[in-house]
Amino acid sequence: MSNRPLTPLLDQVAFPADLRRLERSQLRQLADELRSEMIDAVGSTGGHLGSGLGVVELTVAVHYVFDTPRDRLVWDVGHQAYPHKIITGRRDRIRTLRQGGGLSGFTKRSESEYDPFGAAHSSTSISAALGFAVAAKLKGEPGRGIAVIGDGAMSAGMAYEAMNNAEQAGNRLIVILNDNDMSIAPPVGGLSGYLARLVTSARFLGLRELARKFARKLPEPLHRAARKTDEFARGMAMGGTLFEELGFYYVGPIDGHDLDQLVPVLENVRDAAEGPCLVHVVTQKGKGYAPAENSADKYHGVPKFDVVTGEKAKSSAIAPNYQDVFGDTLAMLAETDPRICAITAAMPSGTGVDRFAKAHPDRAFDVGIAEQHAVTFAAGLAAQGLRPFAAIYSTFLQRAYDQVVHDVAIQNLPVRFAIDRAGLVGADGATHAGSFDLTYLCTLPNMVVMAAADEAELVHMTYTAAQYDAGPIAFRYPRGSGAGVALPDVPQRLEIGKGRVVRQGTKVAILSLGTRLEEAIKAADQLEARGLSTTVADLRFAKPLDTALIEKLMRTHDVVVTVEEGAIGGLGAHVLTLASDEGLTDMGLKIRTMRLPDVFQDHDDPMKQYEAAGLNASGIVDTVLKALRHNSAGIEEARA
Repeated sequence: MSNRPLTPLLDQVAFPADLRRLERSQLRQLADELRSEMIDAVGSTGGHLGSGLGVVELTVAVHYVFDTPRDRLVWDVGHQAYPHKIITGRRDRIRTLRQGGGLSGFTKRSESEYDPFGAAHSSTSISAALGFAVAAKLKGEPGRGIAVIGDGAMSAGMAYEAMNNAEQAGNRLIVILNDNDMSIAPPVGGLSGYLARLVTSARFLGLRELARKFARKLPEPLHRAARKTDEFARGMAMGGTLFEELGFYYVGPIDGHDLDQLVPVLENVRDAAEGPCLVHVVTQKGKGYAPAENSADKYHGVPKFDVVTGEKAKSSAIAPNYQDVFGDTLAMLAETDPRICAITAAMPSGTGVDRFAKAHPDRAFDVGIAEQHAVTFAAGLAAQGLRPFAAIYSTFLQRAYDQVVHDVAIQNLPVRFAIDRAGLVGADGATHAGSFDLTYLCTLPNMVVMAAADEAELVHMTYTAAQYDAGPIAFRYPRGSGAGVALPDVPQRLEIGKGRVVRQGTKVAILSLGTRLEEAIKAADQLEARGLSTTVADLRFAKPLDTALIEKLMRTHDVVVTVEEGAIGGLGAHVLTLASDEGLTDMGLKIRTMRLPDVFQDHDDPMKQYEAAGLNASGIVDTVLKALRHNSAGIEEARA
């Protein structure tokens, strides 16, 4: 036996066409090299690790068997697609992941033809793949739609809506269910792998088709019985009866790390004349990297880390994360209020609900990736006199907007919305940015909307929401650590629709909403240095507005600037409407609104994102000075 080192294969594989020239016996080595490359890359950049490690063999097998990019491969969510990026022409840029100007942490159409559909929210893959499959069929072109979807994403109703309409795609649609949590899979092993290969083999499918042709000639009752018998027999052997009822030919479960099982099964599925097919593979999140395998979250999302030891880079933040402040506060309030419940849609640690759940497990509900259900479930609880908090990322609450309107706002039910990841989110980019919640919530009757300027304000707003039973109420806060202010020993119940003045001036008024307050105060310092006396107000409420405070500041200042971490249509739009309705714009008042730009901002460091948006101290100062330059008195003040 030779002890010569193996010739590296990954250097020979820039694109899937190169991969398909390898011998099947070489795929194991390639997968090992691909896994090592991914670990090294994510160690230097941070990002999603465990999910990608779990699909290394699956990535290799799919690109080996199918004719990508002509066969359209859609990764659900896309955070597991790092190995896919490495072997689809992007290896030379893989260490730019999630950095400004670098590769996205998710699939992105503008990056590569091998990313036919962009994703970062879950459960969209089957619908998109169905669209690709039917389009190819209607155009008379070759090509399939292949969706790779995780067992968590299968908890969302959209996946089943797509599957329920998949029959028209015929055998051009293939769904690969990546089960990495053993949540629906029976034990796998040699027998299940053998059965999977057997029932996808040409011989079995040929015999099955003969039996089906024979059955069609039977009287209808016998025909139906024969069809059910076939489905039941395979369901008993392998599971999957639900998928069969949705019109899919079910195969599995098979070991997603065994290329000797994966490749022949996928080849059989590729060549089958059957209709839509679902291949159930079982994988291990974090596979092949011991620190990830042994971690509770399988290194789902990680900062930079030492590849050898697995030790993660320590955060320099000394203030607590906003999500933890919320979770701890809610848990504390629930000690004396048995009506408080917490609901999350598959993000317990990301929202701080895990902290609440430790203290009150019977009142914490993780409903899976089902934001629509989460909101209406909360509405049902509220209708029975409980005090539910639906803790959902801003970007994910978008998925349940109809439920917010129809099931909560119209019925004026006191659901509390804890909106995490408000504003820009850095490395996750446009798909996860909380840009729109102010706009889509402030337009709703009955809705109260707050924004925390710091972690102490978040404590007060959590308490205020708990005490508010008059209707729906929302409070938003950003990703990451707080401003470092001391947390209050006793939370304060805020007066609904009332802001606060944190700095008094006479010439310029800055109306801040949310965590831009710190930059507003810095801007005030710079304006004061120019001789421009500046008031800074923390409005606290985007709805209802503190009309008395805003009107007073408008009547006593030359320039009023609103600052918010949201898209057009939010605070600034409502302040302008107020000024118009009250005739304040006829007084020669200069009003300027500062908000996120009307673009989807790419991933980058959050400070750079806000700088690009102009929502920092220098941007505020520039806005004030430009407003003042529109009149001669202002010019003289600015020069002074």
